[in-house]
Amino acid sequence: MRILLTGKHGQVGFELQRALASLGEVHAVDYAECDLADATAVSTLVRSVRPDLIVNPAAYTAVDKAESEPGLAYAINAVAPGVLGTEAEKLGAWVIHYSTDYVFDGSKSGVYTEDDLTNPLGVYGRTKRDGEIALQESGARYLIFRTSWVVGAHGNNFAKTILRLALEREQLNVVADQYGAPTSAALLADVTAQLVRQRQREGVDRFSYGLYHLVAGGDTTWCEYARFVVSEALTAGKPLKLVPEAIRGIRSSEYPTAAARPANSRLDTGKLCRVFGFELPGWENGVRHVLQQILLNGK
Repeated sequence: MRILLTGKHGQVGFELQRALASLGEVHAVDYAECDLADATAVSTLVRSVRPDLIVNPAAYTAVDKAESEPGLAYAINAVAPGVLGTEAEKLGAWVIHYSTDYVFDGSKSGVYTEDDLTNPLGVYGRTKRDGEIALQESGARYLIFRTSWVVGAHGNNFAKTILRLALEREQLNVVADQYGAPTSAALLADVTAQLVRQRQREGVDRFSYGLYHLVAGGDTTWCEYARFVVSEALTAGKPLKLVPEAIRGIRSSEYPTAAARPANSRLDTGKLCRVFGFELPGWENGVRHVLQQILLNGK
């Protein structure tokens, strides 16, 4: 099997290279090899590689910057997935694509299911939702995974930011009224690889394609997440100026950003677990493993 993987240097792309390596010939690319904002380049790449499977974790993820670069965000997040799907359909290939909790406005009191109406609050969420639709309408078979609060040992993320700030500061204010599940890039990659294997076993036509929510179990706030990161680092012997008790929870209104964030990013993974028989680990497990890797590498 020939696999085309985008965004190889991103958090999820990095882990996917590991997870997919045993499943076939992985042709991994990054921005230098294919600019996803260039639809022609995307088509040319797919036609050149002629993959059996396209895995697309690449995205424009600068949530605040997207507000001032809507055209670029739309090209990468909305147009490119549709092009990948169109080219895949011509080849008889299928596509695995990753989306986000930001397709919702966060106003629901409970967890979001795949059937809930979307209502993105900003450019990033709108373009990611448009990308879902473009892929769905392309005619290609697909899996779309909506996830949230991705964290990995490779790349930039909230946990690494907190560790850096904990070396510099004795007090920290962190938003405490937004809820979600920190989800490790390794979990996303491992579930992806397992489903590719399952499709190989079941065959092309019997496999349950579609849109699924994929996040770690449980939920937390950014503030509690930060306290967890600091606590784990201290337990591991990392010398920090900051202690968990010195992290103060604040309202989102006290930390204004260019793009609004959904207050509720909790995604229901029941469909994924029922259809494929998964039991997803709690978010603490993934974050703890990522922190161990970060601290071990001294990054």
